[in-house]
Amino acid sequence: MGLKSAILRVVAAQTRRRIERDAKRAIALQQSTFDKLIRKGRGTQFGKDHDFTAIHSHHDFAARIPIRDYEDLRPYIEKIIAGDPDILWPGRPIYFAKTSGTTSGVKYIPITRDSIPYHIGNARDALFNMTARLKIRNLFDGKLIFLSGSPVLDKAGKIPTGRLSGIVNHWVPGWLRRNQMPSYATNCIEDWETKVDRIAEETVHSDMRLISGIPPWVQMYYERLLAISGQSNIREVFPHLSLFVYGGVNFEPYRAQLERLTGGPIPSLETYPASEGFIAYQDLETPGEGLLLQCHSGIYYEFVPLSEIHQPQPKRLTLAEVEKDTDYALIMSTNAGLWAYNIGDTVSFVSINPYRLKVTGRVKHFISAFGEHVIAKEVEEALRQTTAQHPCLVNEFTVAPMVSPPDGHRPYHEWWIEFGEEPKDREAFTRDLDAAMVEQNVYYKDLIEGKILQPLIVRFMPPGSFKRYMQSVGKLGGQNKVPRLSNDRVIADALEAGLTTA
Repeated sequence: MGLKSAILRVVAAQTRRRIERDAKRAIALQQSTFDKLIRKGRGTQFGKDHDFTAIHSHHDFAARIPIRDYEDLRPYIEKIIAGDPDILWPGRPIYFAKTSGTTSGVKYIPITRDSIPYHIGNARDALFNMTARLKIRNLFDGKLIFLSGSPVLDKAGKIPTGRLSGIVNHWVPGWLRRNQMPSYATNCIEDWETKVDRIAEETVHSDMRLISGIPPWVQMYYERLLAISGQSNIREVFPHLSLFVYGGVNFEPYRAQLERLTGGPIPSLETYPASEGFIAYQDLETPGEGLLLQCHSGIYYEFVPLSEIHQPQPKRLTLAEVEKDTDYALIMSTNAGLWAYNIGDTVSFVSINPYRLKVTGRVKHFISAFGEHVIAKEVEEALRQTTAQHPCLVNEFTVAPMVSPPDGHRPYHEWWIEFGEEPKDREAFTRDLDAAMVEQNVYYKDLIEGKILQPLIVRFMPPGSFKRYMQSVGKLGGQNKVPRLSNDRVIADALEAGLTTA
């Protein structure tokens, strides 16, 4: 074991113990966070507009500050871009994290001197905690790769602006930089396919110990590595690979394909970072037991039952009031100046005290063309059950409603699936997938049994279909991912068009 790994092993053990202590104090830490946010927000324009001096409790807060999305926040953001200080948070943001919105176009999410340490610190803590739990001894004796956005930043007004992963790249601590790959020049490449090729060429002969990125793009990286190296799996390319870190999408639809490429399971760490804040991470050795909510990270959380999120005055619960196995829209107030901000994610708690959750989908990503309100966790679980019955490898998929079929028959849900290896019996696969969906969603079951909907139809897509689609909308690579569900046919129609032009 190298000296760096020996020192960090001690730090990792201390980190693990601190995380365990904090997990037992979640409610108290949330109250402390709330008090600090309100105190610091009082002198801002937002605080004056919303009478922060009269806020002493969550009830006061909810009464004065409505839940908002980016469009509601935009007038304040525009003032910040114009150079005004003390708008949403004291001073000015040090960065804007640039994200793509479906209705708002480009969104600029503020990052402040108070918030950036938590983006970095939670990522560090997640990594240290997991190395301690898995007893990984030599992780920092080799190389670590982070598949991320470009660190080259633009400006919005005078504020540096870029993808969160690119911004964070500027804050990698010095002790880790010598381990980090790819090179800065390679990381600055904008075209994703060129970038992945260069990364593969640059890293194929390295002693890689950790790989981090969202699963579909890690899959592309693995395929390039195998093509270059001539090896049969990634373990042969990187014999000391010890940990796979991911976030942003559910891993399960990609698990079989990635394990085939790696030559078996690799210990993994799931994280839940967002431009708005680092929300949660896997703190236990076993995947699937939920992500530990970070309650001491400058974020105050509220939870709105998903069934109420579109109501004018939805119920807003504190962490102390949540229940297990209920889908909530996640609302955040942060030390970057976001107040009662709906980040668009839905979560469900798998345990209470400690508070562990799983991400179940996006508020705007659902199908309810007929009142069924199917969400991401339901389609992903149905697909998982069906692939267990019918061995196959799924590369990517999305689901859309077909409200008015050209043949005049009953409407249906249309699944667009690209397989690495197809199931042997397409008809049986489709039939059992529909049966799994009936089990997952009672409203879908009623529509099927009531003959309002006909059983779902699967479109078996040729290799590369989703890659071409992502290229066509300028979202190939980085942290971009294909929405699992749409309540319209924009993606479905684009995939259909891609079949005719391929």
